[in-house]
Amino acid sequence: MHREIAGKLTSRRTKWAVLAVWVLTLIVLGSFAGKLSGAEKNDSKSWLPGSAESTQALDKQAAFQSPNTFLTVVVYEDKGGITPADRAKVASDVKVFAANPSLDGKVIGPIESPDHQAMQVAVPLDLGSNGWNKMPAIADHWRAVANAGTDMSVHITGPGGMAADSADAFAGIDGTLLYAAGGVVILILLLTYRSPILWLLPVLSAGAALAVAQGVIYLLAAHAGLVVNGQSAGILTVLVFGAGTDYALLLIARYREELRLHHDRHDAMAVALHRSGPAIFASAGTVIVGMLCLLVAETNSTKGLGPVLAIGVAIALLSMITLLPALLVICGRWVFWPRRPTEGSDEPTATGLWARVGGRISLHPRRVWTITAAVLAVAAVGILALNANGLASKDQFTKTVDSVVGEKVIEAHGFAGGAGEPVVVMANSAKAGQVVDLVRSDPGIASVAPPVVKNGEADINATLASAPDSQSAYDTIDRLRSKVHAVQGADALVGGGTAVNLDVQRAANHDRDLIIPIVLLVVLIILGLLLRAIVAPLVLVGTVVLSFGAALGISGLLFKYVFGFAGADNSLPLFVFVFLVALGIDYNIFLMTRVREEALKFGTRRGAVIGLSATGGVVTSAGAVLAGTFLVLGTIPVVAFAEIGIAVALGVLLDTIVVRSVLVTALNLDIGGRMWWPSRLSKQPDVEAEEIPELEHAGAHT
Repeated sequence: MHREIAGKLTSRRTKWAVLAVWVLTLIVLGSFAGKLSGAEKNDSKSWLPGSAESTQALDKQAAFQSPNTFLTVVVYEDKGGITPADRAKVASDVKVFAANPSLDGKVIGPIESPDHQAMQVAVPLDLGSNGWNKMPAIADHWRAVANAGTDMSVHITGPGGMAADSADAFAGIDGTLLYAAGGVVILILLLTYRSPILWLLPVLSAGAALAVAQGVIYLLAAHAGLVVNGQSAGILTVLVFGAGTDYALLLIARYREELRLHHDRHDAMAVALHRSGPAIFASAGTVIVGMLCLLVAETNSTKGLGPVLAIGVAIALLSMITLLPALLVICGRWVFWPRRPTEGSDEPTATGLWARVGGRISLHPRRVWTITAAVLAVAAVGILALNANGLASKDQFTKTVDSVVGEKVIEAHGFAGGAGEPVVVMANSAKAGQVVDLVRSDPGIASVAPPVVKNGEADINATLASAPDSQSAYDTIDRLRSKVHAVQGADALVGGGTAVNLDVQRAANHDRDLIIPIVLLVVLIILGLLLRAIVAPLVLVGTVVLSFGAALGISGLLFKYVFGFAGADNSLPLFVFVFLVALGIDYNIFLMTRVREEALKFGTRRGAVIGLSATGGVVTSAGAVLAGTFLVLGTIPVVAFAEIGIAVALGVLLDTIVVRSVLVTALNLDIGGRMWWPSRLSKQPDVEAEEIPELEHAGAHT
């Protein structure tokens, strides 16, 4: 940020104008924030790749059945055997289910299991575009009806039951994440500043940024076609609080330094903004561009996640370079009480923990970075334990839910595994008979319903013999596609829930292989422009990739052997990579911009120790904030969210405590001025590493 612009933003008059603009913006846009959940799209099509066969099948199937229809399966179990009274009871319940005004088709059943110990009823319900939010109430009502006057156990399962349990899991997510993330930030800020007041300003600034971001995203979702779902809305809250607080910590740390060098707090803030601005802008820019790289994804949910998070980070950046500085200079030095920085007072970081750590590393830098890199590489081997091939329905929740129990009952009593999730084959009606014969002949199909014909199209529903989310079911989809595609003139498409899951998994693998190299290249370019070098960006990207591997490796071991998760979502490696590279590189930017600033005066080796001592505390606090906010995702009882939170939090802590403070500092000390090649700074004379401990105080007031 230019020195004059920084000064104008925080002058005696403009600080009040900045505050007024933010208050007005909050009044206008904040009113839309609460409407964001109503604009979410959580139907299958909003997650699917637009070109996927299952998406095309959904489009054709819309002429026969609403794309918002959930097949809800009610399962009854009596291990002593189904009695005539049980059959009469279920028949009576079917009349209640069929009376639902959202019924879309005929009620199927009751169907009795081969062992005569269970019955199931399948009810198609069209609940509209946001129907999954209505399913919990319907499931509770039907459960109460089915349980009344019988000793049979009753479970609501199938796509409708799963939707009900998912909606319950995400119920109140916005408030839960907001309060949990806010609580984590407040706690860490209290420990960092040890001030009963100062923590309030970053939290207010982050809260304002979140409200404005949610308002902007709602308007774009409602009027510009931006796709928002429960996943992107949840991560938005965490990211805005985490990243925004990181930028606040960096600014406040530099402002506190400058208050010790300037009599006027407005001048101190102008210099602080000017000096910390490049690191903050580069850090936020890296995250924003990294998120926008997700736009090239095939999966609609991943593609929509990118702009949602980019908007959130951009507004968080704007808040932290305008609203927060205004609040700080309005409040004055007293806000730091009881550690009020005064002009001429000593800079505590010059002799603090990180100054001592830097001094110790400087004694044997090559040994330090070699051992550290080797330990991280060994940790990365744990990736072999990470089964990121998707999660079956029964493994998607961190707690026991009724739909999963119902699935197990269906499987235990010999019902066809795919009874509640039919395979849908759309074909030209003239070739329907040939297509039906091919589908029926497949060993993975238990039964085929008569085709429904309309306007020259045939809708063919088939029941899978195995569970709809099993590998054998996916193999069946592939076989069916090969068979029906070979029928000339049929224009056949294979869709349904199993096909949707298969297409999403394959698109996620494609997105991972495409986006990871793009993000690496973009980050490398940004670092090159910021640091005006080639060697330093390559080194920094290498350390972050190593950190990512270690985080994913340790996470894989934790997921399998500690938490007992059955696997991981296909998108986990991509999301963790994007978050860790985009956010993890932030801490290297915070460190290296300060190292470069000091290297211009004292050489790289001495600048490395001064940079570590000056930024160590603030970056460690920033990492703790970001790790804590991502761990908040674990409050959602969904395995995919918990895994993202754990892996990203672990990676951020590795970045801040090990990679930035130990590995990068040791590499700076070992490589020296060559780190800045080919810029002029690479020729700057270095102070010898063994002299650094004696000179570490010299940078305190630079």
